[in-house]
Amino acid sequence: MAGTDRRRQPVLGGPTIVLVEPQLGENIGSVARAMLNFGLTDLRLVSPRRNWLNDKTRAMASRADAVLDAARVFATTAEAIADLQFVFATTSRQRDMLKPVLTARAAAGEMRRAAGRGEKIGVLFGGERVGLYNHDVVLASHIITVPLNPAFASLNLGQAVLLIGYEWFQADDATPAVRFDMGRTRPANREEMVGLFEHLERELDLAGFFEHIQDKRPALVNNIRNSLQRGPLLEQDVRTLRGVIKALAGRKMPGSRRRQAEGQ
Repeated sequence: MAGTDRRRQPVLGGPTIVLVEPQLGENIGSVARAMLNFGLTDLRLVSPRRNWLNDKTRAMASRADAVLDAARVFATTAEAIADLQFVFATTSRQRDMLKPVLTARAAAGEMRRAAGRGEKIGVLFGGERVGLYNHDVVLASHIITVPLNPAFASLNLGQAVLLIGYEWFQADDATPAVRFDMGRTRPANREEMVGLFEHLERELDLAGFFEHIQDKRPALVNNIRNSLQRGPLLEQDVRTLRGVIKALAGRKMPGSRRRQAEGQ
């Protein structure tokens, strides 16, 4: 459907779209087109192929050049979502993670409410070949799964982003009538949450928590990260928890022994 009228006032804003290891420039172009259809302009790419921005990319974007030209490239998913406070992961596969699983429509409502609270939102999409890895999904607080024909549940990146963008655009702004008074703090962003995860995991390693269960370490780490995200943490909560971890670690190991362990 052709319906571009550049004389009209654009509707912009909405969630950040993060593509993790996209393979084809054409697919990135189709994502940019889908995004601009619904006023989404913040595109972030994690480890895309070299020379992803080419003539085929722009052709598939169908004049959504503003999205492509403003796109930012990151080395890791954690870096790409560091400033976001509410992150969704899209997947059609069953994951062994205790996370809320929403349809795109229900997720759009959650996004609108988060936006009404002033939070920055992002949606993760995996690469064409394997989708999102578990270590990417675990960084999100919610999972989005779209109900599709179980015998043919294959969407390309542009279609997947289009579905999310459509539901976002159609959802009414559901700004809560009652807000919590957070004082001088705010919801923790992903960088602060990852810092908390890494701090706790480092101290658990030093304490020998994983020493006899190294084969189970990745699954346990994912479980710990999930448990810390079942309710939104404030920035003050993260600082308090890191202080607690530091105090407990300091009591268990004298300073000289601790410095020796950290230097190994």
